[in-house]
Amino acid sequence: MRSWVLAAVCTALASTAWAYDGLVDKEVFELGPYTTVNGETIAEVRVGWEAYGELNAARDNAILITHFFSGTSHAAGRYAEDGARGYWDELICAGCPLDTERYYVLSSDTLVNLNVGDPNVVTTGPASIDPATGEPYGMDFPVVTIADFVNVQRALVESLGIERLHAVMGASMGALQALEWASAHPEMVERVVPVIGAGEADAFLIGWLDAWAAPIRLDPNWRDGDYYGGEPPTDGLAQALELVTLHANHWEWADATFGRAWAVEGEDPAAAMAHRFAVEDALDRVARERAAVADANHFLYLAKANQLFRAGHGATLADGLAAIEAPTLMIHTPEDLIFAPELVRATATLIGADGTPAHVLELQGRRGHLDGVLEIGQVADELRAFLAE
Repeated sequence: MRSWVLAAVCTALASTAWAYDGLVDKEVFELGPYTTVNGETIAEVRVGWEAYGELNAARDNAILITHFFSGTSHAAGRYAEDGARGYWDELICAGCPLDTERYYVLSSDTLVNLNVGDPNVVTTGPASIDPATGEPYGMDFPVVTIADFVNVQRALVESLGIERLHAVMGASMGALQALEWASAHPEMVERVVPVIGAGEADAFLIGWLDAWAAPIRLDPNWRDGDYYGGEPPTDGLAQALELVTLHANHWEWADATFGRAWAVEGEDPAAAMAHRFAVEDALDRVARERAAVADANHFLYLAKANQLFRAGHGATLADGLAAIEAPTLMIHTPEDLIFAPELVRATATLIGADGTPAHVLELQGRRGHLDGVLEIGQVADELRAFLAE
């Protein structure tokens, strides 16, 4: 029983349509000092990145992939040492919509990336050493925003001699970065593809992000973020990740996958408090596996960056979206419990208010928010055509 329910939940974390078979290496971009949009300086900034395909002589065939909240830059391919597959292999390969024989596809880890314990992740954040003290920053690390993620990515892109991107595409938090790219740097973005994301974090999402983060703050081992060198708040982090996983799915998936099955045969949840339902057990197992490579402070900083998001980071959402000049293809699912379909359509309407082409495509499925990663192949033809226009 436990093995099949664990496998069912694990499919939420990566696509099973493995189309890209190439080996990839994690590269490291070192920016040096960086001043955030709030005016605070990070002494040393490093992020990891990887790429698929070849950059042409004109350097005008690059597509940037921006990743989701719990993701990394590993969008496609596999690593030689562990064989880990990219989450969008079905999109990024020779002959795929993001054709690696035509495009140079690159992806970078964000600042404060969640997966600090992953050996293939390079990211500056609270767990990094502050050169001024020789100790981890902890909660002294500056507040960073989606705009800061994009500014670091811009520096990476420009370091490669790329002045204009053929497209920027990303899912969930990646969609927020894609919209920020198009709003803040319209001269560099030819097309934008936000997937399962909207133009700002509304009040309901801000509240949800606070609920996600609450278990970490309540874990006694968190100690106001000063846990490096001691026992980390693993229990709180695992509970936070369990909330994220459940929220990113949908009740239709949960009912179809688990129903009211027990976690252990013969252990009726009504018979003892320690007895659990299968869905509880599966979510807990996956969350603890993910917590083993994640960092609690980084989770909190990511949550804050998402709460603060409004495209363009200006006075109004309309102003931020009006700055977008690139044709926009918004892809979402009507079953999304994180970014409501109404917000996605409203974002497209605002982008298109001055005549900028803005189209919306719907995905079908019962995984909710995660269908934006798992079911993206449904719109492969439309995506291929959009990129080729």
